[in-house]
Amino acid sequence: MAETDVDVAVVGGGIVGVATAMALVARARVSLAVVEKEPRLAAHQTGNNSGVIHSGLYYRPGSLKARNCATGREALLRFCAEHGIPAERCGKVVVATRAEQLPVLEELRRRGEANGLTGLRRLRPEEIREIEPHAAGVAGLFVPQTGIVDYVRVTEAYAEEVRRGGGELMLAAPVHKVARDGRGMVLETTRGEVRCRFLVNCAGLQSDRVARLAGVDPGVLIVPFRGEYYELTPSRHSLVRNLIYPVPDPEFPFLGVHFTRMIAGGVEAGPNAVLALKREGYSRWSFSPRDALATFAYPGFWRMARGYWRIGLGECRRSFDKRAFVRALEALVPEITTRDLAPGGAGVRAQALDRSGRLLDDFRIVEGERQVHVLNAPSPAATASISIGEAIASIALKSFGLA
Repeated sequence: MAETDVDVAVVGGGIVGVATAMALVARARVSLAVVEKEPRLAAHQTGNNSGVIHSGLYYRPGSLKARNCATGREALLRFCAEHGIPAERCGKVVVATRAEQLPVLEELRRRGEANGLTGLRRLRPEEIREIEPHAAGVAGLFVPQTGIVDYVRVTEAYAEEVRRGGGELMLAAPVHKVARDGRGMVLETTRGEVRCRFLVNCAGLQSDRVARLAGVDPGVLIVPFRGEYYELTPSRHSLVRNLIYPVPDPEFPFLGVHFTRMIAGGVEAGPNAVLALKREGYSRWSFSPRDALATFAYPGFWRMARGYWRIGLGECRRSFDKRAFVRALEALVPEITTRDLAPGGAGVRAQALDRSGRLLDDFRIVEGERQVHVLNAPSPAATASISIGEAIASIALKSFGLA
């Protein structure tokens, strides 16, 4: 088998890993390889989401999410314009369907303004219908910065920049062992050895395992949550002009089922958020004994489950009962029926969980000897990919003495 020898190995060919590689080859004279276990880039989280360019409305001001979303969103739109990638800043409406949601809606407005969003507009019921004629609510919030894009195309364009900068893409090369040698590390893959001086781990759903292979205790477990989508039938696309979101439950780390117009056409409805029994399991029947045992044997899981069991049961019900899924959607668009929805795809979100049972909300980047590990990169990581890639590259170059 072949042997590859580079200065930096980036493990993970999703959008964050490839954006980080793009930043590294642009800023330092290093040889670099992106090592991806699948035969194509963007195979998991990047390629199985709703393609939303997030505004930064939800994130705690000053957090890594908030800062990187603001700068990353604009950088992403510029990159798409320069590379001929279709992207659209279409805006979205967040709809309050009950009076008790109004304080949360107002808090979202305050957060959005604190995060630099301009043009946010509170909507009366009739103003909601001016923007989304089939939506209904007691109040709404229009967010003009939200957009849509195809993140697989974006990742592929990032990869071209990596190649142009002299980097290599090594696909179908899962890492199953990391050993030390006098120069740095040796990554053993199914395609041969990758020798590197420095390691950057952007492995997403497998990031905690890659950290452990490299001798670093991640301090978290990646718990997979599957999000399932339906698609509106073509005759009912007119029910949604752009994006319609609910007011999120402040006690739950996910945004709730919503409607998203896709950049390639069509409208998605979802996702829910159910515990997956396989880290890359896109069917409700997907099961991995190794992955399930890792989740259920982790003390933090049971501490988390005690706090979210009631919400979790509701999410599971929506997974198996289409009518329950529709009831959540018809709160936003009352005309929706089960006949309007066709089965769609699914994605699996990598959620870092610490030993106390806390779901990590912000990005988590950990340094080790000659290593940097990205252990939590939830939404808006795709939106913020250029900015977070630059941030990871800065940490790596400083840590590695290459700055």
